[in-house]
Amino acid sequence: MKRHLHFSEEEFAERRRRAIALMQEEGLDGLLCFRQESMFYLTGYDTFGYVFFQCLYLGADGRMMIQTRAPDLRQAQQTSVVEDIRVWVDGPEAQPAEELREILREYGAEGKKLGVEYEAYGLTARNGKRLEAALAGFCELSDASLLVSRLRLVKSPAEIAYVRRAGELADEALAAALPLIGPGADEGEILAAMQGAVFKGGGDYPGNEFIIGSAEQALLCRYYSGRRKLDAEDQLTLEWAGAYRHYHAAMMATAVLGNLPPEQAEMHAVARDALLAVEEKLSPGNSVGEAFDAHAVTLDKAGYQAHRMNACGYCLGTTFSPNWMDWPMLYHGNPVEIGPGMVFFVHIIIFNSEKGLAMTLGRTSLVGERGAESLSATPLEPIHLPG
Repeated sequence: MKRHLHFSEEEFAERRRRAIALMQEEGLDGLLCFRQESMFYLTGYDTFGYVFFQCLYLGADGRMMIQTRAPDLRQAQQTSVVEDIRVWVDGPEAQPAEELREILREYGAEGKKLGVEYEAYGLTARNGKRLEAALAGFCELSDASLLVSRLRLVKSPAEIAYVRRAGELADEALAAALPLIGPGADEGEILAAMQGAVFKGGGDYPGNEFIIGSAEQALLCRYYSGRRKLDAEDQLTLEWAGAYRHYHAAMMATAVLGNLPPEQAEMHAVARDALLAVEEKLSPGNSVGEAFDAHAVTLDKAGYQAHRMNACGYCLGTTFSPNWMDWPMLYHGNPVEIGPGMVFFVHIIIFNSEKGLAMTLGRTSLVGERGAESLSATPLEPIHLPG
């Protein structure tokens, strides 16, 4: 059966080699992966089947196995480098965690110390309890939620190529939206144009929904159900991402229709200053917390402390639903050191609820040896459209 892989088998092998080295440093004999991102990163396995019990086992000896359901058998065969694929059968008495224990017994894991990705959307609290019950007395479990995430933080040249394409798709999505933004414009048509541009460019569904909100909903930074048409005097907040091979490059902006209030013009100028200040700190040797502090200092000095957020972005990479946010996040005191090959989305969000004004600005940058490089070619000018 032909495999559909987005990286060479040699690159996958090198990623697993580095994961095993980290496992050995932490005294682990094996790793139970429940994060879809880890499965994709280590083997190429691409699915949304992680909404059910699904596990990738990687042993310190390099052997690996995927346990999944029947609908994902061919998915694993075609999109991963894993040869040993075990299927658990749906049924009222199904106990996949207990089946996993017996598979692990075959792999000589009894009495060993295994890392578990507890921080995983695919491992619900219920399944986590079942996992621990099934493996109680069989082996020792240790939280290894960030082991693969730490490896994924620094992108390889092949990954960077995908991230750059995602950045181009994000620009193309905005370019598709701008001609549609005006009085009477339907939010649904704007969303369709943006997502359509990504698909036309060979991209993917993003890890979470695009965000769109106008009028008072422009002060929301989460997707919600419901559409409206724009007024002659309006504001429109958008947050979206280009996604290519599941690698993301996000952007954010608020467009103003009709009159541009002086306060909102000032909000944009301050947001731009804050964005550039954070990007200046996205340099090797600085901490993620220091990058956030540049955001806070800039906004607080301008009098916007009450209107800003307590985080101003996060790392991006290959992520799956329910969101495209990756580890680590930009907040005060975060000690993670920034290094070359990391990718960060910085969003500056200013919401003045008293005056009902919104202003956002955000884009994705790649950290190089000397600092951050924006992956967007879109200027940081205000999006002000006549009513």
